[in-house]
Amino acid sequence: MGEFRHGVTRGGGDISDGEELRAALATAMAGADTALAAADLLCRACVRLLEVDGASVSLTHEGSTQGTFGSSGETSRQLDELQFTFGEGPCLDAVRQGAPVLVADLGDPAETRWPAFAGALVRSGINAVFALPVTIASKPIGALDLFRRSAGTLGAAALTGGLLAAELAALPLMDLMGSDLDWDVAAQGGDGWEQLASLSRIEVYQATGMLIGALDVGQTEALLRLRAYAFAHDMTAADTAWAILEGRVSLDPDDWLEPGGPRREPG
Repeated sequence: MGEFRHGVTRGGGDISDGEELRAALATAMAGADTALAAADLLCRACVRLLEVDGASVSLTHEGSTQGTFGSSGETSRQLDELQFTFGEGPCLDAVRQGAPVLVADLGDPAETRWPAFAGALVRSGINAVFALPVTIASKPIGALDLFRRSAGTLGAAALTGGLLAAELAALPLMDLMGSDLDWDVAAQGGDGWEQLASLSRIEVYQATGMLIGALDVGQTEALLRLRAYAFAHDMTAADTAWAILEGRVSLDPDDWLEPGGPRREPG
């Protein structure tokens, strides 16, 4: 949790003009060697300039998170991973609705969205989350997620900066995908495809394939079983996948009769 350990200097109150915010965010991305590096720099700039403690850019495909395109640090990347593990979260809602999703207090008893994801965030010390759609050609394909330790609404300047950052996040992504928004064919054969492919959770799909063969179930059911095991054992989907691939989890069908998978933790 080192990314959040020491807090941040709030910059939203210092730079309140929209053009100044856009210039500061764009300058932070300048000089990046790759699109992924530019996205990371943008997320770090969000932490410096806005009222947040962490930021990540999540990409989605067919109702699921495809991968983390950029993050301010490992903690934000892990928090984004939880959205894939639980199959719920503000990024998915922001993309589905095509509008910002702003949750000022995850601990509010009246806040009932994403029970698993929200609970995991609160246990990690995160009490507010804000997801802003990242759009290409009027189509939401992901979201900028802003995490904050303290509960409370996002200030006007910070919200303006977040919306500008979400716009800027689309630029390096367009460099990779070009005009084709189909994940299956975008930029194949070039450097862009290699960078996009690096976002895919290859280990999850490999482990899912092993479960399909071992349990004689379909792909959807296998992924549900993997996610259920991750939830039951307080792991991410990626952690569970690696445990399966490395042989630390039994694939005996009798051990997978319960929704949570094997009754023993990987050793």
